[in-house]
Amino acid sequence: MEQKKIDRINELARKQKSEGLTEEEKAEQHILRREYIESFKQSLVSQLDTIYIVDEKGNKKKLVQ
Repeated sequence: MEQKKIDRINELARKQKSEGLTEEEKAEQHILRREYIESFKQSLVSQLDTIYIVDEKGNKKKLVQ
């Protein structure tokens, strides 16, 4: 996810705490948060795909099947 979008998420969160958000800003915040979560999940899955467990016999097995 682009840093610009992360900055916007943080900006909306600060505004929500201080003065509240309009309906349009709430919708934008929801969309940006969903995008951030999906990006995070994709990154995590990519990392887990590269991890192998090696048993005592030296056999490699993928952590995530």
